[in-house]
Amino acid sequence: MREPLSVAKVPRRSYWMKWCAAGFMILFLAMPRGAAGQETAAFYKQNCYSCHTIGGGRLVGPDLKNVTTRQDRDWLARFMLNPQAMIDRGDPYAKQILEESRGVVMSQVAGLTRERANALLDLIEAESALEKSQFEGVKFSDRPFTSQDVERGERLFKGVESLKNGGPSCISCHTVRGLGLLGGGRLGVDLTKVSERVGGRKPLSAWLVSPATTTMQPVFKENAMEAEEILSLVAFFEDAAKQVGDDDSVAPLTFFLMGLGGMVLVLGAFDIIWKNRFRAVRRPLVAGGQMGTRV
Repeated sequence: MREPLSVAKVPRRSYWMKWCAAGFMILFLAMPRGAAGQETAAFYKQNCYSCHTIGGGRLVGPDLKNVTTRQDRDWLARFMLNPQAMIDRGDPYAKQILEESRGVVMSQVAGLTRERANALLDLIEAESALEKSQFEGVKFSDRPFTSQDVERGERLFKGVESLKNGGPSCISCHTVRGLGLLGGGRLGVDLTKVSERVGGRKPLSAWLVSPATTTMQPVFKENAMEAEEILSLVAFFEDAAKQVGDDDSVAPLTFFLMGLGGMVLVLGAFDIIWKNRFRAVRRPLVAGGQMGTRV
Protein backbone atom coordinates (compact mmCIF):
# COMPACT_ATOMS: atom_id res chain seq x y z
CA MET A 1 0.00 0.00 0.00
CA ARG A 2 1.42 3.43 -1.05
CA GLU A 3 2.39 5.66 1.84
CA PRO A 4 0.29 8.81 2.02
CA LEU A 5 2.03 12.07 1.17
CA SER A 6 3.29 13.70 4.32
CA VAL A 7 2.71 17.32 5.11
CA ALA A 8 6.47 17.91 5.26
CA LYS A 9 6.97 16.79 1.67
CA VAL A 10 4.39 19.10 0.14
CA PRO A 11 6.26 22.39 0.54
CA ARG A 12 9.47 20.87 -0.88
CA ARG A 13 7.68 19.56 -4.00
CA SER A 14 5.91 22.86 -4.43
CA TYR A 15 9.24 24.64 -4.09
CA TRP A 16 10.84 22.62 -6.86
CA MET A 17 7.82 22.99 -9.11
CA LYS A 18 8.05 26.75 -8.82
CA TRP A 19 11.72 26.70 -9.77
CA CYS A 20 11.05 24.45 -12.76
CA ALA A 21 8.24 26.71 -13.93
CA ALA A 22 10.52 29.74 -13.59
CA GLY A 23 13.21 27.96 -15.63
CA PHE A 24 10.79 27.05 -18.39
CA MET A 25 9.54 30.64 -18.48
CA ILE A 26 13.08 31.96 -18.88
CA LEU A 27 13.71 29.55 -21.76
CA PHE A 28 10.39 30.45 -23.35
CA LEU A 29 11.20 34.16 -23.26
CA ALA A 30 14.74 33.65 -24.52
CA MET A 31 13.92 31.35 -27.44
CA PRO A 32 11.82 33.78 -29.54
CA ARG A 33 14.57 36.38 -29.50
CA GLY A 34 17.13 33.89 -30.78
CA ALA A 35 14.69 32.47 -33.30
CA ALA A 36 13.71 35.95 -34.43
CA GLY A 37 17.37 36.86 -34.90
CA GLN A 38 17.99 33.79 -37.02
CA GLU A 39 14.81 34.40 -39.00
CA THR A 40 15.81 38.02 -39.69
CA ALA A 41 19.28 36.96 -40.83
CA ALA A 42 17.75 34.34 -43.14
CA PHE A 43 15.31 36.94 -44.51
CA TYR A 44 18.20 39.35 -45.19
CA LYS A 45 20.21 36.67 -46.97
CA GLN A 46 17.23 35.66 -49.09
CA ASN A 47 16.03 39.13 -50.06
CA CYS A 48 18.85 41.68 -49.58
CA TYR A 49 22.13 39.80 -49.96
CA SER A 50 22.11 39.81 -53.76
CA CYS A 51 22.16 43.63 -53.96
CA HIS A 52 23.66 44.85 -50.67
CA THR A 53 26.69 44.00 -48.56
CA ILE A 54 27.39 45.09 -45.01
CA GLY A 55 30.99 46.26 -45.18
CA GLY A 56 31.86 44.64 -48.50
CA GLY A 57 31.34 47.60 -50.85
CA ARG A 58 28.66 48.54 -53.35
CA LEU A 59 26.89 45.94 -55.44
CA VAL A 60 23.70 46.84 -57.34
CA GLY A 61 22.65 48.83 -54.26
CA PRO A 62 24.76 50.66 -51.69
CA ASP A 63 26.84 49.10 -48.93
CA LEU A 64 24.61 49.12 -45.83
CA LYS A 65 27.36 49.35 -43.22
CA ASN A 66 26.42 52.16 -40.80
CA VAL A 67 23.45 53.10 -42.99
CA THR A 68 21.47 54.22 -39.91
CA THR A 69 24.07 56.94 -39.34
CA ARG A 70 23.52 58.27 -42.87
CA GLN A 71 19.73 58.40 -42.70
CA ASP A 72 17.20 58.11 -39.87
CA ARG A 73 15.52 54.78 -39.22
CA ASP A 74 11.98 55.97 -39.97
CA TRP A 75 13.00 57.10 -43.45
CA LEU A 76 14.90 53.87 -44.09
CA ALA A 77 11.94 51.75 -43.00
CA ARG A 78 9.56 53.67 -45.27
CA PHE A 79 11.97 53.36 -48.19
CA MET A 80 12.36 49.61 -47.64
CA LEU A 81 8.58 49.15 -47.65
CA ASN A 82 7.98 51.07 -50.90
CA PRO A 83 11.07 52.41 -52.71
CA GLN A 84 9.19 53.45 -55.86
CA ALA A 85 6.76 55.60 -53.87
CA MET A 86 9.65 57.49 -52.26
CA ILE A 87 11.21 58.08 -55.69
CA ASP A 88 7.90 59.18 -57.22
CA ARG A 89 7.43 61.60 -54.34
CA GLY A 90 10.65 63.33 -55.41
CA ASP A 91 12.58 62.55 -52.22
CA PRO A 92 16.14 63.83 -52.89
CA TYR A 93 17.92 60.99 -51.05
CA ALA A 94 15.82 58.36 -52.82
CA LYS A 95 16.68 59.96 -56.18
CA GLN A 96 20.36 59.95 -55.22
CA ILE A 97 20.20 56.22 -54.47
CA LEU A 98 18.51 55.64 -57.84
CA GLU A 99 21.23 57.55 -59.71
CA GLU A 100 24.03 55.71 -57.89
CA SER A 101 22.30 52.41 -58.71
CA ARG A 102 22.32 53.20 -62.47
CA GLY A 103 18.54 53.54 -62.58
CA VAL A 104 17.86 50.13 -61.03
CA VAL A 105 14.90 50.54 -58.66
CA MET A 106 14.84 48.39 -55.56
CA SER A 107 11.82 46.10 -55.85
CA GLN A 108 9.26 45.73 -53.10
CA VAL A 109 10.10 42.74 -50.93
CA ALA A 110 7.33 40.20 -50.47
CA GLY A 111 6.40 39.68 -46.83
CA LEU A 112 8.18 42.81 -45.59
CA THR A 113 6.32 44.58 -42.80
CA ARG A 114 7.21 47.61 -40.68
CA GLU A 115 8.11 45.31 -37.80
CA ARG A 116 10.38 43.22 -40.01
CA ALA A 117 11.96 46.33 -41.53
CA ASN A 118 12.88 47.50 -38.03
CA ALA A 119 14.29 44.05 -37.25
CA LEU A 120 16.42 44.26 -40.41
CA LEU A 121 17.72 47.67 -39.33
CA ASP A 122 18.60 46.20 -35.93
CA LEU A 123 20.49 43.44 -37.72
CA ILE A 124 22.35 45.91 -39.95
CA GLU A 125 23.36 48.00 -36.93
CA ALA A 126 24.63 44.92 -35.09
CA GLU A 127 26.55 43.65 -38.14
CA SER A 128 27.99 47.12 -38.79
CA ALA A 129 29.54 47.11 -35.31
CA LEU A 130 31.46 43.90 -36.07
CA GLU A 131 34.96 43.92 -37.50
CA LYS A 132 33.76 41.60 -40.27
CA SER A 133 30.07 41.04 -40.99
CA GLN A 134 28.70 37.70 -42.12
CA PHE A 135 27.12 39.70 -44.94
CA GLU A 136 30.36 41.21 -46.20
CA GLY A 137 29.70 39.49 -49.50
CA VAL A 138 30.70 36.45 -51.50
CA LYS A 139 34.22 36.46 -52.89
CA PHE A 140 34.55 35.51 -56.56
CA SER A 141 37.63 34.93 -58.65
CA ASP A 142 38.77 38.09 -60.43
CA ARG A 143 40.81 36.24 -63.05
CA PRO A 144 40.34 37.34 -66.67
CA PHE A 145 37.59 35.55 -68.56
CA THR A 146 38.62 33.06 -71.24
CA SER A 147 36.90 31.91 -74.41
CA GLN A 148 36.18 28.62 -72.61
CA ASP A 149 34.32 30.56 -69.90
CA VAL A 150 32.19 32.30 -72.54
CA GLU A 151 31.45 29.04 -74.36
CA ARG A 152 30.46 27.26 -71.17
CA GLY A 153 28.31 30.22 -70.13
CA GLU A 154 26.45 30.01 -73.45
CA ARG A 155 25.87 26.27 -72.96
CA LEU A 156 24.53 26.90 -69.45
CA PHE A 157 22.31 29.74 -70.67
CA LYS A 158 20.83 27.61 -73.46
CA GLY A 159 20.43 24.52 -71.29
CA VAL A 160 22.82 22.46 -73.43
CA GLU A 161 24.73 21.92 -70.18
CA SER A 162 22.56 21.49 -67.09
CA LEU A 163 23.13 23.43 -63.89
CA LYS A 164 24.69 21.14 -61.30
CA ASN A 165 22.06 21.70 -58.59
CA GLY A 166 19.08 21.27 -60.87
CA GLY A 167 18.06 24.88 -61.55
CA PRO A 168 16.35 25.72 -64.86
CA SER A 169 18.31 27.14 -67.77
CA CYS A 170 18.18 30.89 -68.34
CA ILE A 171 16.75 30.58 -71.85
CA SER A 172 13.45 29.27 -70.48
CA CYS A 173 12.62 32.82 -69.30
CA HIS A 174 15.24 35.15 -70.81
CA THR A 175 16.93 35.96 -74.08
CA VAL A 176 20.09 37.62 -75.32
CA ARG A 177 20.50 39.00 -78.81
CA GLY A 178 22.15 36.83 -81.41
CA LEU A 179 20.82 33.49 -80.11
CA GLY A 180 19.41 32.48 -83.47
CA LEU A 181 16.07 32.18 -85.20
CA LEU A 182 13.65 32.34 -82.29
CA GLY A 183 15.87 33.74 -79.55
CA GLY A 184 14.99 32.91 -75.93
CA GLY A 185 12.09 33.25 -73.53
CA ARG A 186 10.19 36.50 -73.01
CA LEU A 187 8.87 35.96 -69.49
CA GLY A 188 11.91 37.74 -68.03
CA VAL A 189 13.91 40.73 -69.22
CA ASP A 190 16.40 40.72 -72.09
CA LEU A 191 19.81 40.00 -70.52
CA THR A 192 21.99 41.20 -73.40
CA LYS A 193 23.30 44.20 -71.47
CA VAL A 194 22.55 43.08 -67.94
CA SER A 195 26.19 43.43 -66.90
CA GLU A 196 26.18 47.11 -67.86
CA ARG A 197 22.83 47.72 -66.18
CA VAL A 198 23.83 46.37 -62.78
CA GLY A 199 27.37 47.75 -62.75
CA GLY A 200 29.71 44.99 -63.85
CA ARG A 201 31.08 41.64 -62.84
CA LYS A 202 30.90 41.82 -59.05
CA PRO A 203 27.27 43.03 -58.69
CA LEU A 204 26.03 40.60 -61.35
CA SER A 205 27.84 37.68 -59.71
CA ALA A 206 26.35 38.59 -56.32
CA TRP A 207 22.87 38.82 -57.86
CA LEU A 208 23.16 35.32 -59.34
CA VAL A 209 24.16 33.87 -55.95
CA SER A 210 20.72 34.64 -54.54
CA PRO A 211 18.29 36.11 -57.12
CA ALA A 212 15.71 38.16 -55.25
CA THR A 213 12.92 38.48 -57.82
CA THR A 214 9.56 36.92 -56.97
CA THR A 215 9.91 34.47 -59.88
CA MET A 216 13.54 33.40 -59.43
CA GLN A 217 13.74 33.39 -55.64
CA PRO A 218 11.65 30.27 -54.93
CA VAL A 219 13.26 28.42 -57.84
CA PHE A 220 16.91 29.03 -56.88
CA LYS A 221 16.46 29.01 -53.10
CA GLU A 222 16.91 25.24 -53.11
CA ASN A 223 18.85 25.06 -56.40
CA ALA A 224 21.61 27.65 -56.02
CA MET A 225 24.16 27.94 -58.81
CA GLU A 226 27.79 26.96 -58.28
CA ALA A 227 30.49 29.67 -58.21
CA GLU A 228 32.10 28.43 -61.45
CA GLU A 229 28.70 28.34 -63.18
CA ILE A 230 28.08 31.95 -62.16
CA LEU A 231 31.55 32.92 -63.41
CA SER A 232 30.86 31.36 -66.82
CA LEU A 233 27.41 32.98 -67.13
CA VAL A 234 28.84 36.41 -66.28
CA ALA A 235 31.55 35.87 -68.92
CA PHE A 236 28.84 35.02 -71.46
CA PHE A 237 26.77 38.10 -70.57
CA GLU A 238 29.78 40.40 -70.85
CA ASP A 239 30.69 38.91 -74.23
CA ALA A 240 27.07 39.15 -75.47
CA ALA A 241 27.00 42.86 -74.67
CA LYS A 242 30.13 43.40 -76.79
CA GLN A 243 29.04 41.30 -79.78
CA VAL A 244 25.69 42.83 -80.72
CA GLY A 245 24.16 46.21 -81.44
CA ASP A 246 21.00 47.82 -80.16
CA ASP A 247 18.53 46.42 -82.73
CA ASP A 248 16.52 43.50 -81.40
CA SER A 249 13.68 43.58 -83.93
CA VAL A 250 14.72 40.52 -85.95
CA ALA A 251 13.61 37.77 -83.56
CA PRO A 252 10.05 39.08 -82.98
CA LEU A 253 9.60 39.70 -86.73
CA THR A 254 10.86 36.19 -87.53
CA PHE A 255 8.51 34.71 -84.96
CA PHE A 256 5.57 36.68 -86.43
CA LEU A 257 6.38 35.58 -89.99
CA MET A 258 6.74 31.95 -88.95
CA GLY A 259 3.38 32.12 -87.18
CA LEU A 260 1.77 33.71 -90.23
CA GLY A 261 3.28 31.08 -92.53
CA GLY A 262 2.08 28.29 -90.24
CA MET A 263 -1.43 29.71 -90.25
CA VAL A 264 -1.48 29.81 -94.08
CA LEU A 265 -0.34 26.18 -94.25
CA VAL A 266 -3.02 25.06 -91.78
CA LEU A 267 -5.77 26.92 -93.66
CA GLY A 268 -4.55 25.43 -96.94
CA ALA A 269 -4.65 21.92 -95.48
CA PHE A 270 -8.20 22.45 -94.21
CA ASP A 271 -9.25 23.76 -97.63
CA ILE A 272 -7.94 20.63 -99.36
CA ILE A 273 -9.60 18.30 -96.83
CA TRP A 274 -13.03 19.97 -97.03
CA LYS A 275 -12.87 20.29 -100.80
CA ASN A 276 -12.40 16.54 -101.13
CA ARG A 277 -15.21 15.88 -98.64
CA PHE A 278 -17.54 18.09 -100.72
CA ARG A 279 -16.72 16.25 -103.95
CA ALA A 280 -17.22 12.87 -102.31
CA VAL A 281 -20.83 13.85 -101.53
CA ARG A 282 -21.58 15.82 -104.71
CA ARG A 283 -20.47 13.26 -107.28
CA PRO A 284 -22.91 10.46 -106.22
CA LEU A 285 -25.77 12.98 -106.12
CA VAL A 286 -24.99 14.26 -109.62
CA ALA A 287 -24.56 10.74 -110.95
CA GLY A 288 -27.90 9.68 -109.37
CA GLY A 289 -29.69 12.66 -110.88
CA GLN A 290 -28.42 11.87 -114.35
CA MET A 291 -29.59 8.25 -114.09
CA GLY A 292 -33.07 9.40 -113.00
CA THR A 293 -33.33 11.69 -116.07
CA ARG A 294 -32.43 8.89 -118.45
CA VAL A 295 -35.11 6.61 -117.01
